[in-house]
Amino acid sequence: MPAPRDRQPGAAPAPGCLGIDIGGTKVALRAESDDGRTEESSFRWGPHRDADRDLADLAAHLKEFPGRTDVRAVGVAVPATVGPGERITAWPSRPAWTGLALGPALRALFPGAAVAWADDGDLGALAEADAAGCRDLLYIGVGTGVGGGCVLGGALCPGPARGSFEIGHLVVDQDGPECVCGRRGCLQATASGPATLARAATLRGAPVGHDELRDGLRDRRPWAEAALDRTARALATAVTGAAELLHPERALLGGGFAAGVPALLPAVTTHLTALSRPGHPPPPLAAARLGGLSSLRGALLLAQRLRHPDADARRG
Repeated sequence: MPAPRDRQPGAAPAPGCLGIDIGGTKVALRAESDDGRTEESSFRWGPHRDADRDLADLAAHLKEFPGRTDVRAVGVAVPATVGPGERITAWPSRPAWTGLALGPALRALFPGAAVAWADDGDLGALAEADAAGCRDLLYIGVGTGVGGGCVLGGALCPGPARGSFEIGHLVVDQDGPECVCGRRGCLQATASGPATLARAATLRGAPVGHDELRDGLRDRRPWAEAALDRTARALATAVTGAAELLHPERALLGGGFAAGVPALLPAVTTHLTALSRPGHPPPPLAAARLGGLSSLRGALLLAQRLRHPDADARRG
């Protein structure tokens, strides 16, 4: 993450906003005060445990986080499905959170602050659209899972009241691998970072981590190229299907895994071109501007909109 701006000795912190990206393996935080100061931090979750202990870890980290001081609005990106009563109905990566009343749990961490949350992929799309100045944009984030979002006319599609844009659970291959959601052939099951590394390990006959995959791609090892090609083909299939229905102006590829494997973007572009049909070119595909920080910046943007709800109206 970028280095935070230093505080001036003796300077009182100005009220501000906090964004939190709660992922399956780590939590990232970014705070911005009204006078432009920033603080960033992150920590990794421990083994799968009960939600109360995870929340205690989060509370302990917040206690040591300078950016929490005098926060007035908090935006949270979560990969979990949140249903009626603000309860988590599904989170395969951390199943112990299922049933947790997310709203009360988050508000207890930030008494007196306005708190809101949304799907991490949706918030990633919102932040990328804001950074690109694009009102019609498709975003896919490839990391521990595959998330994404779509912004049409400057607003999230389908919109918070109707659920999240679950492109990671778009079925791209009915004979594909089993997904953590229980179906087969979801985009996430084929194209996530862990799925790509597991496929590379099977093809290589030995464990493969991120460094080994990058080295294998650099050295044009068949096992590395084949593993990445299947991921790229699945992503291109999903982008093509979404583009046929929604007609975004452009598409962006982001997420921590995509940012760490530069060969993924041109591989997806190649498959996108092959899937185009006459008169219907695919949307231009580029790297997400915010890299692996899209969801975190989206969470912060959500907090800023809570604190300054008329800001978009003034801009528009």
